[in-house]
Amino acid sequence: MRMTAMAIIAIGTGAMLTPAQAQTYDPNYPVCLHVYGRASYFECRYTSLPQCQLSASGRSAQCEVNPYFAQASEPPASRRSRRHRDIY
Repeated sequence: MRMTAMAIIAIGTGAMLTPAQAQTYDPNYPVCLHVYGRASYFECRYTSLPQCQLSASGRSAQCEVNPYFAQASEPPASRRSRRHRDIY
């Protein structure tokens, strides 16, 4: 019984010691530059697509819209009342 408990604790501790993976996208910028090569990585520090495209020019890279941009606004909700239904 003790050996089983010790094995579970050892496995749990070992699982917690693995390094955490870094976040790929920075949520503070709307546009990211995806650089390709031996080490493919993202540079999320651009405020517009043209700014990013200037940096990507001549490189093996592509500009992408950041899906995790923190200040992205959602479309406004419809203001039409749902109490009354149009009958056709």
